[in-house]
Amino acid sequence: MFHDLKKAVVGTAAATALMAGVAGASTAQAETELTMYYPVAVGGPLTEIVDGMVADFMAENPDITVNAIYAGNYNDARIKALAALKGGEPAQLSVMFSIDIYDLIEQDAIVAFDDIVETDEEKAWLNSFYPTLMENGRTGGKTWGIPFQRSTIVMYYNKDAFRDAGLDPEAQPATWDALVEAGQALTKDDGSRWGVMIPSTGYPYWMFGALAMQNDQVLMNGEGTETYFDAEPTVEALDFWRSLGTEHGVMPEGTIEWGTLRQNFLEGKTAIMWHSTGNLTAVKENASFDFGVAMLPANERRGTPTGGGNFYIFKDATPEERSAALKLIRFMTAPERAAEWSMKTGYMGVSPAAYETEVLQAYVEEFPYAAVARDQLEFATAELSTYQTGRVRKALDDAIQAALTGSKTPAEALGEAQATADRLLKPYR
Repeated sequence: MFHDLKKAVVGTAAATALMAGVAGASTAQAETELTMYYPVAVGGPLTEIVDGMVADFMAENPDITVNAIYAGNYNDARIKALAALKGGEPAQLSVMFSIDIYDLIEQDAIVAFDDIVETDEEKAWLNSFYPTLMENGRTGGKTWGIPFQRSTIVMYYNKDAFRDAGLDPEAQPATWDALVEAGQALTKDDGSRWGVMIPSTGYPYWMFGALAMQNDQVLMNGEGTETYFDAEPTVEALDFWRSLGTEHGVMPEGTIEWGTLRQNFLEGKTAIMWHSTGNLTAVKENASFDFGVAMLPANERRGTPTGGGNFYIFKDATPEERSAALKLIRFMTAPERAAEWSMKTGYMGVSPAAYETEVLQAYVEEFPYAAVARDQLEFATAELSTYQTGRVRKALDDAIQAALTGSKTPAEALGEAQATADRLLKPYR
C-alpha cells in the first residue's frame, strides 16, 4: 500500500505541473485570486503534496486561482507573509505556527473564522476538529486558526538495536527511569551508537514542553499572559534532560541538532529519538531496520505539547477573498484530504472524521504507528504560546541551551528566562 502512496505523490507532482499550465491559461477567467504562504519544518516531499492539493482545488473551483508559495520554515513563513501585507502585495491566507496566534492578533493581521462562517454547515465544520488541536487556535472566545499540519512529539526506536542490546523490541520505555535503563543498555562504549537523542536546536522549547508536562507542569496559562519557567517541576524537568548526557551517559552532552537528528536515527547513530510525527512517513520509507513508534515516556504522567501549523486568513482580504480562502481551507482539511495528508506525511489527521475514512482506517490497520500521535492527544497540552511569543520563546530556548551546555544550572537559566518573560508579559496582565 505504501508504494501506492509513493506513486500518488509522484502523480500529485505531475498534476501540479499540469495545473500550473491550466492556471496560467485560466487566470484571466478566474474571479478570485489567492496567495497562500506555507512552511515546511520536516523533510520529505511536502511541497509537492501541498501543491498537488491546491491543484486539485483549482480543478474543482475554476473561478479561484491559488498561488501557493513555499516560504521556508515556520519563522520564514511568518516573516514573509507579514512583510507581504506591509509591502503592498498581500497574501490572503497562510499556514503559520499555531503559536503565532497572539502576535497575529496583536498586529491586527488576522480575522476570526467566527466572523467569516455563515451557514450551519460551515459552523459545524468549525467545531469538527480535535479539541486539543484547537487549544492553540482559540482565545478570547473566538477561533483564529484552523489546524492543518499538526503534530505531537513521538518516540521513534530501533527495534533491531533493542534486540542487539538484549532488550524486548516490543517493550519500549514508558517511564523516565525505563528510558535511562534502556538507554544505558543501548549506548555503545565506542561511541558508535547512543541510547537516546532529544533535539535541542530548532525547537528546544517544544521538546522541553513535553518533559515539563511529563513532570505534571505546563509552561504557560491559557491567556498567553503568564509563564511558569521557574516552577520546581519545570526546573526538575530540565535537570533530567541534562542528566541524560552528564550523569547517565545515554545521550551526547551539549546540543543535538534538530535538522540532522532524523538522519542520525536512520544511520543507527541513536537507538531512540524524540521527534515530530511529521517525520513518520519519511522514516517509514527510508529506515533500513525494524523500527517502532511509541508515546513519550511518563514521569508523574504522560505528556507532549501539540505542534505544527494552522491556517490563518488575513484581515485585509476582501469579502470575496475571505470566502474563497475559507473554501480552500475547508477543502484542504476535509476528512478525505486530511487522511491523504496524514498518510503521505505522518502529520495527524486533524479531525476524528479523518480517521473514520476507509482509506485511513485501512492504513492504520496495516501500519498502527500512524495512530500513535492521534492517540497521544489524550495526554497532550497546548504548545508554548504567549504574547511576545518570539521573545519569550527565545528566552526559554537560551535557558535550555545554557543548561545543556553547562554554562548555567537549570535553576539559574530558568530563573533568568522567567524574569525576562515576566518583564515582557507584564503589560498584558
